[in-house]
Amino acid sequence: MGVEGCTKCIKYLLFFFNFIFWLAGGVILGVALWLRHDQKTSSLLGIEYEGTQAPNTFYISVHILIAVGAVMMVVGFLGCYGAIQESQCLLGTFFACLVILFACEVAAGIWGYMHKDTVSSEMINFYDSIYNKAITPDITGSDDKKAAVASVLKVFHESLQCCGKGGADQLLTFISQATGMNDVCPGSFTTVNCHARINELFSDRIYLIGIAALVIAVIMIFEMIFSMVLCCGIRNSPIY
Repeated sequence: MGVEGCTKCIKYLLFFFNFIFWLAGGVILGVALWLRHDQKTSSLLGIEYEGTQAPNTFYISVHILIAVGAVMMVVGFLGCYGAIQESQCLLGTFFACLVILFACEVAAGIWGYMHKDTVSSEMINFYDSIYNKAITPDITGSDDKKAAVASVLKVFHESLQCCGKGGADQLLTFISQATGMNDVCPGSFTTVNCHARINELFSDRIYLIGIAALVIAVIMIFEMIFSMVLCCGIRNSPIY
C-alpha cells in the first residue's frame, strides 16, 4: 500500500496498539463477567429480605464495564483493519469512536471517584439493618421470622468469614453466640468484623476496575495520536 518511511512505522505501531487494545477489551470483558458472577459477590448482592434487595450500585459499574469491554473489542478490530487497509474513512471512524470512549471513560472515572465509598457504605448499612434485627431480642416476633433473619445474616458471615459489626457490638455478638442466644457466626471461629470484610471486598474490586481503566486510557491516547498521524500520512502520500 501507499505509505512509506516513518508513516509506515506509525501504521504498524497503530496496528500493534490496536491489537493490544482488542486484547485489553477481551480481558476487561472477562474480568467484568467474573465480577458479575463471582460467587462471593453474587451471594451478597443477591440477598433479599422483606422485599428489600441488597444495594446494586456495584453491579451498575460492572455492567458498564461489560459494555465497555465489548465495544473495545469491536473498535479495536476496526482500528486494526483500518490501519492495515490504510483507509482514511475507517481510521476517521476509529478516531471518533476513541474520542467518545475516552470521554465516557473520563466521565465514568469522575463518577466512580466521587462514589468510591458508596458501594461499601450501602452494603454496610444493609448488613447493619439485618444484624440489628437478628441480634436484638424480639419478645413479640415469631420464631420463624427470627430464623429467617438469622439465615440471611449467616449468608454474610459464611461468605465473608466474619461476624459482627466491630467495636462494642462485637463483644455482644460473641456473648450471644457463646451463650446460644444466637447462632449466626460462621462455623470456624473468627474475630474479624464484617465492616472490615465488606470494605476489603468491594475496595479491592473497585481498585481493579480503576487500574484497568487507567491502562486503557493510556493506550487510547497513543492510538488517537497514531491514527491521526497515519490519516495525515495517507492523505499526503503521492500514491493516493
